Amino acid sequence: MIRIRPLRAAGIALAAAVLSTTPLTTGASAAPASTTVSSTTTVSSHSAQARPAAVWPTAKRVEKVSATKSVTASKNFDFTRFVGTGALGGGGQGEGQDPILELADGVTVSNVIIGSPAADGIHCRGTCTLKNVWWEDVGEDAATFKGTRANQTMTVDGGGARKAADKVFQHNGPGTFVIRNFEVSDFGKLYRSCGVCRTQYTRHVVVDNVTVKAPGVDVVGINATPYGDTARLSRITVTGDSARKIVICQKFRGTTSGEPAKTGSGPDGRNCVYKSTDVTYR
Repeated sequence: MIRIRPLRAAGIALAAAVLSTTPLTTGASAAPASTTVSSTTTVSSHSAQARPAAVWPTAKRVEKVSATKSVTASKNFDFTRFVGTGALGGGGQGEGQDPILELADGVTVSNVIIGSPAADGIHCRGTCTLKNVWWEDVGEDAATFKGTRANQTMTVDGGGARKAADKVFQHNGPGTFVIRNFEVSDFGKLYRSCGVCRTQYTRHVVVDNVTVKAPGVDVVGINATPYGDTARLSRITVTGDSARKIVICQKFRGTTSGEPAKTGSGPDGRNCVYKSTDVTYR
């Protein structure tokens, strides 16, 4: 268990509570969610056991998805690779794309592979957990947290993402975003608190035991002003960045219109909360 010193900002107690490093397990499948899938192809067999970050899985089957798949109950997808087609066949950075999967409040999904085209990946409409989810070629964003309450939490536990021209994880609603036991490579930002949303909130992110592989730009980007976002980082490993160009915690001035401005970076004990010993370069 990692013990975290409380901050004044609301929501940090929740962040601390969810930052336990319990082993990643794969439970039995829940009741099937409703789907809109055009075709299914079986490929090679693969163990359904959970895997540590950086061990990329092989898909057991491929589902081509032409309309967003609504997931209303927790489910183990047993290493199905989802690939967008038709209206979801875009893999670019255009804003406003629909997701491959949309998770209802309270849902956990596990053992998922998002292939290419990936559209806008996964959307969470409230508290949700993504266990052992892998993005082979990130489209617009890998996953977006669209919660509605400050006590909601989106947790990414295990898995990895690569080839993200911009953001991997986007945080649009309020609440806390937890990323742990994860690997990211060839990316713009691992996490970004929405810099220019019409409605803004104070947001919190907790990042623990994450491997970052260059090239990349920012590990996290937060709106330190005027919204008071916070980021807590621990056990971050950066590889292939001898010049240390990847920014661990980038602060912005968030806005509801226009472009957010950078306001500084690095640990400050208030918004970007970590120590130099929390980051290892290899």
